[in-house]
Amino acid sequence: MKQILILFFVLFTIQCSKDLSPFGGEVNVSPLPKRIKPEWPNPNWKIVTPESVGVSSAKLKLVEEYAFARTGDEKDRKGRRTDAVVILRNGKLIYEKYARNFKEDKLHLTWSVSKSILQTMYGIAVKDGLIKLDDPGYYHYEPLSRDEAHKKITIRHLLNMSSGLAAEEGYESGPLKSSVIAMLYTRGRQDMGNFCANLPLRSEPGTQVYYSSCDTNILSAILKKVYGKEEYDKLPFEKIFKPLGISNVTFERDASGTYVGSSYLYMTARDLAKIGYLYLNDGVWNGERFLPEGWLTFTRTPSPGYKTTPYSDDLSQDNYTAHWYANTGVPDRGIHEPWPDAPKDTFAALGHWGQMMYVIPSLDLVVVRFGDDREKAFIKNEFLKLIKESVIR
Repeated sequence: MKQILILFFVLFTIQCSKDLSPFGGEVNVSPLPKRIKPEWPNPNWKIVTPESVGVSSAKLKLVEEYAFARTGDEKDRKGRRTDAVVILRNGKLIYEKYARNFKEDKLHLTWSVSKSILQTMYGIAVKDGLIKLDDPGYYHYEPLSRDEAHKKITIRHLLNMSSGLAAEEGYESGPLKSSVIAMLYTRGRQDMGNFCANLPLRSEPGTQVYYSSCDTNILSAILKKVYGKEEYDKLPFEKIFKPLGISNVTFERDASGTYVGSSYLYMTARDLAKIGYLYLNDGVWNGERFLPEGWLTFTRTPSPGYKTTPYSDDLSQDNYTAHWYANTGVPDRGIHEPWPDAPKDTFAALGHWGQMMYVIPSLDLVVVRFGDDREKAFIKNEFLKLIKESVIR
C-alpha cells in the first residue's frame, strides 16, 4: 500500500507541474486566427480608406471625438490629453491624427510600453537558445545570488511580474517610499538592475503578482550578461528595429549601460504599430519567424501568480500576463475582463500617462494611442468599445 501511495504521489506531482502550453500558464487563451497573405510595410504603411477594409469613417469620427476632445484645462493638465492615435486594419493604415505639436515623425516617450518591447528581446533570446524561461535568474546575473530565497527567482517570475521583490511602484501616490523613483532618479540610477536585485523579498517568488519596473530592469541587466556588452548594445536595433524598418527610435540606458526597459523607449506611433503587427502575426515578420512558436500564448496568458495573489479590486483593472496585458479575466479568482466591451482576445502594451497599444486579432486591428493623461479621464473600455463598433465587417 505504501508503494502505491508513493507512486500515486509521484504521478500527481508530475501532472500538476506539467506546462499547459509551450511556455506554461493556466488560463486557456484562444489561438490566434490565421492571417492569409499579410501585407507588410516596406518600410511604410499603405494608407487606405476605412471603408475599403470594412470600417466606418462615420464611426471613426466618434473615436476621434472621444480621444481628442479636450475635457479639461491645459494649465493644470486636466481631462483627456491625447497626443496621437494610429489605427491599422488588415495591415493597412486607416486612421491617423495628432495633437499638441506631435506629428507622424516625432518621437514620443512610451513609458511602460517599453516593457513589452523588452519582452520581445526575451522572445528572441529564447528562440536563439540563449536562455530558458525557467532558468533561475542568478544563473545569468550574479546579484540575484545574495541568498537562497533570491535564488528561487526565475526568468518566468520576472516576466510575469511575480518575482516577490519588495519594490514599491509609486510615482505621484507615494514618492517618499517609491523604489521606482529611487531606481530612475536617485540612489538606483547608476545601475538599476543591481539596485533592484538587492531589494528584500515581500513574498515567495511566483506566488504574487505585483507590477514592478524593477523586475523589468533586472531582466534588461540579465540580457546584458547573456549577450555581452557589444552584442547587447546592438540587440534591439539589429534584432528588432532594423528588420521592422524602424530607424527613428531612442532607447535610453542607465550609467552602467543597461537599457531602461521599464520606461525610456521613444518611438513614433506608426513605428510602435509595427511591434503590434509583429505580435498580430504570431511573431512572424515578412515570412521570417522572430519569436518562438508558442510565445504569443505565453504573451497572452495571465500570470500564474494570480492564483495565490491576495484578492483586491485592483486585480481586475488590467490582466497582467508576461510584460503585456490581456482581456481574458481570471475566472477562478473572480477577476473579470478589464475591457468588457472589447473583444475577449484583445491584448495590450500599456504605459504611464496614457500610452497604449492594442492588438485585436479577431478584428485584425492594431491601435496605438499616445497621451499625457494626468488623471483617469481616458477610459480604455470606452475607447475600445467605439473602435469595435466602427468595424462593419
